[in-house]
Amino acid sequence: MRPAPTILHLDMDAFYASAEQAAKPSLRGKAVVVGGLGPRGVVATASYEARRLGVHSAMPTAQARRLAPNAAYLVPRFSLYRTVSDQVMELLGRLSPLVEPLSLDEAFVDLEAGGTADDSASARATGEGLRAAIRAVTGLSGSVGLAGSKMLAKIASEEAKPDGLLVIEPGTERELLAPMSVRILPGVGPATGDHLRRAGMTTVHDLAEAGEAELIRLVGKAHGHGLFRMALGLDDRPVVAERDAKSVSVEDTFDVDLHDRVRVRAEVERLAVRCVERLRAADRSGRTVVLKVRRYDFSTLTRSETLRGPTDDPTVVREAAGRLLESVDTTGGVRLLGVGVTGLADYTQEDLFAQAADARELAQRALEHPAPTEGGEEEAVPEAGADTAEQLAARRWPAGHDVHHEEHGHGWVQGSGIGRVTVRFEEPWSAPGRVLTFRIDDPLLRPADPLPLVRESPDYSSWPASLPKSRSSGAGSSEGGESSP
Repeated sequence: MRPAPTILHLDMDAFYASAEQAAKPSLRGKAVVVGGLGPRGVVATASYEARRLGVHSAMPTAQARRLAPNAAYLVPRFSLYRTVSDQVMELLGRLSPLVEPLSLDEAFVDLEAGGTADDSASARATGEGLRAAIRAVTGLSGSVGLAGSKMLAKIASEEAKPDGLLVIEPGTERELLAPMSVRILPGVGPATGDHLRRAGMTTVHDLAEAGEAELIRLVGKAHGHGLFRMALGLDDRPVVAERDAKSVSVEDTFDVDLHDRVRVRAEVERLAVRCVERLRAADRSGRTVVLKVRRYDFSTLTRSETLRGPTDDPTVVREAAGRLLESVDTTGGVRLLGVGVTGLADYTQEDLFAQAADARELAQRALEHPAPTEGGEEEAVPEAGADTAEQLAARRWPAGHDVHHEEHGHGWVQGSGIGRVTVRFEEPWSAPGRVLTFRIDDPLLRPADPLPLVRESPDYSSWPASLPKSRSSGAGSSEGGESSP
């Protein structure tokens, strides 16, 4: 534990949904749900307006539609989210060399290591400056928690949501945590929470009072020891600038079970190419190829093959995945397929000329296959030869994605079906736009890249040099959702 709240945790507010609202003026202030839209789709993110109706992430989209039938349901645009995430992470990198990203929209920052904070006042000033910079550069809001440990900083940012800042002063940890639910602590999920509840422990105070010996008796030595330390507010984990990935993988969940063996093989080969794309993007190679198959009855099988040396060759990974598929019975139907590579290394033992040829193959295949959509997965392609006009429209014109019309300009897809696509023409900085409908094969309409959320991003090249620093012993609470315990 540090004597000053110099560990910062940033969590962007309803990131995907907020980005969509910022990009689409007609959706601001309205319920927006981002996720898979098929029969087996799940919610990736819901706007705060949708959350008030009971919609939350990981909920089946079908259930979300029952709760919020009038919400806007959009397919994720990961190219936009990655661009905005890069902008945010660049700002965090200006605060410290120790930035630990947890996802596209969440990260820890060690302010002390960057010299941008050494006490409560300077930490608060840095947090407030960061929130202002993020809003100016991206148009979005983020919540910031500041504390002497990673656990407490994350709890603080969660308590500050939405669009707030919370500083947990050293020495106040136990007082703050005591009335909170045990579920606030890392590693306490529904099962552990229910087990503790049956033992009469529902708050963090109950855990601290029970003592380490009792917690070890209830949940085991390792978990009990860690749980007791967390209940006391103790956490010595450092901020780690780089996390060493253990594997790279991609997977698809299909709206309709696949029965055609040729189609299953084609999907496995496509996933293998996507996996290698991610592997190369991370400048890594891997030695073990893993195939994951979830069958019609929800039984999940995994098969693996270890190669002679690390590789990032798409042909090698594709053929290995194909060999693994031969050992799996798929006659009853397949609902999910996945291909992964483990045993990662920073080099390969493959022929460099072959790699150059395969790079060209990857580029060509990237043009032929859609980008990933929900939660790192790809939209499943319907059964070969069974495409209806509606399926073709949904594949070419996903709801929420960008388009450009030669006469009407930039817009986004509101919906498609029966051979038609409906487009709302507006830009992030415009007023809500008009809606027009076209044939799905209109030659003047084409898919487009996302526009930036802010038309002219301010110059933050000298930030945060101007942030004030102080060695005063604390800061009072401020208004507008920002407070100290």
